[in-house]
Formats: sequence, C-alpha cells, structure tokens
Amino acid sequence: MPVRYVRVNPIINLFAPAVRAFGTTAVVGRVAAPATTDAVAFTSPDKAQDTFPGDLGQAIELAFQQTPGPTLVYGVPVDNAHPDYKAALEIVAGLNVQLVVLANTPIDDAAKADNGPIGLLSAHVTAVSNTGADGLERMGIAMLPKGSADPTVILPNERMVYIAHNSDQDAAAAVAGTIAGYEPFVSLLLKPVNIVSPPFSPADIEKLNGTETPASGPAGLGVNWLTTPALLPGNGVYLGEGYTGNPGSPKKYIDIVRMVDHVSFLLKAQLIGSIGNVRISRSGLRALIAQMEAILSPLVDADVLNSFEVVVPVLTLLDKDPTTLTDAETQAIHTAEVERLVQVLAAVEYAGAVHRISIDLKFD
Repeated sequence: MPVRYVRVNPIINLFAPAVRAFGTTAVVGRVAAPATTDAVAFTSPDKAQDTFPGDLGQAIELAFQQTPGPTLVYGVPVDNAHPDYKAALEIVAGLNVQLVVLANTPIDDAAKADNGPIGLLSAHVTAVSNTGADGLERMGIAMLPKGSADPTVILPNERMVYIAHNSDQDAAAAVAGTIAGYEPFVSLLLKPVNIVSPPFSPADIEKLNGTETPASGPAGLGVNWLTTPALLPGNGVYLGEGYTGNPGSPKKYIDIVRMVDHVSFLLKAQLIGSIGNVRISRSGLRALIAQMEAILSPLVDADVLNSFEVVVPVLTLLDKDPTTLTDAETQAIHTAEVERLVQVLAAVEYAGAVHRISIDLKFD
C-alpha cells in the first residue's frame, strides 16, 4: 500500500433549510349537515363539490380556477344551521396556510362585529401571525356586498385584504386564489381574476380609492376593486389595486406584508442550524453573517431587494483591540457570552413595483 501523507475522509452533513409555501389557502364555509368538521385538503377542484356541496365547495372550485392559482386548498366546514366560525378558525390556526377566506361571506355590521365571521377572521390572522408558530403568518381575504363602493365598512387591518365587486360569484375566494398563485414579492395590481364582475364607474372607483392627482402616488382607503381596463386586451377582470386593509399602515400593500413574512421565515430556517453550534467568537459570528447573506444576496440579484445590511454589535466589539475596550464594551461582550444571546440588526431595502406612471407630454 502506498504511503499517503495527507489523508482526507470527507463526511457529508449538508443542512437543507425548511421551505415555506406562499399560497396555501384555507377556506371556511357553510355546509348542510357536514359529515366532518375537520380540515380536508384538496390539490384540485375535482371533488370539492362532492365533499362539501354548497358555498364551501363552490369557493374551493373558484379558488382553483385562477391562473396561476393555488396548489393546495384546505376546506373547513361549518354547519349551515349553526355555523361555529370560531371553532373552525381554531382548526385553521393549526394549518400551515398563508391565506384564509370565508366562503360567500360579505362584510356588514353583523359580520364585522367581534363575534361575527369577518371580525373573527380579522382577529384570527392577527393573533396567529403575531403569536403563532414560526411559518404560520397569514392574511385574510373578505369581500364587500355586491355593488358596494363604501370603503368605510371595513375593519382596518394590514393582514386583511378587502375586495369590492359586482359579481354574483364569491369574489373573496377568487381573489384568494389569485393571490395564492403569485410569489410574495409580486405586486397584485392588475393581476387577472377569473370571475364575472362588471366594472365599477369612475365615480365609484374614486369613492373606493380616494382622490389622486397627477403628482401624487396611489391614494388608497384599504379596499381593492375588480376592474376591466380598456388598455388591456381581452376584456378580462383584473385587480384594480393591491392594498392591504389598513391604509394608515407602513405596510400598505399586500406584497409587502407577504414579503416580510417570507424573508423572516427564510432567515429563521437558515439560522436554526446555528443554534447550539455557532460560537460567540469572531469566526463564529462571521459565519452567522455569511448564512444571512446567503439568503439575502440572491434576493438582491433577483431585483427583489435593492440592498441589505447586516450588523452584529458584539462582533464589532470583538474586532476591536481588547486593550482599547471600555468597561461598558467589555461588559457587553461578557453579557453576550454568559447569556448566550446575540443581537443581529438586519436592514433590507425592498424594491417596490411601479403602481403609477405620470407622463408630461409636451407638443411644440
């Protein structure tokens, strides 16, 4: 046997971060005497009506009819005679979904009360997103009554999406299916919705959106509408905007809320492998930063983010000459090592999509 001066025994232990879906949808709806109250998963609309005849089955079918549409939809029935939406939403709370809609349930004073179905949905998406398990952040979709152009009827909530429509179909389910088909960073403005809904008048759209001037950006009162723009061929139905249900929120658009949830999960999934393994040292914390860069850099390359910056304050202290550290800086390092807690500051600049173009056309 020849002499081998250097012997390498490679051990492969690759870490694959968890992947989060972005369009899994839960539909809660009425069924006459349902055979089960559990969630049923559908990967196609074929058996939706047979399993849940009525509003729920129709909503699931309509969600799947969107293009590109969802790949997985959960149906959660409530008894038509005595609908218990609270119990149904408790079941949905344990599902790994990103969108929740109530079948054929327009918002009105009774529906948006604290114990009403829309009120419960709004509270559900907020509570689960803020205090639920990692990856369960979600948004709710609800519709105004057919023909309504009154944006004041909504419950303001950045995790809700409200739809104004002129359709006899379930506009909320259709829009939920539309949102489900697009990656989180995609703006929902002017995305097609497969539904029959005659357009609103310009006056109604101004009521829903608020007044805009040529020099202003989108106004927005928290309600989106279905429209048929003359400039788009085919006479199809499209989402007129991509607002969340809280016009006063910094996260005014649906894609911002979804993208924050998405990036947060990606970073958590990447860094979970560091827990219990990475040392609070210069080399260990640099490895931590490299793992975060591995998530954020591809988003910059894809033009989803303009830029990002990651700062680890304790690493800044570790990089300094130990003889120059103040007592407070030395104590900060000691505290991090004793408590085994590392603070990381990450700032990302999101590249928002164009929603308005103002052109000054001058003829000489």
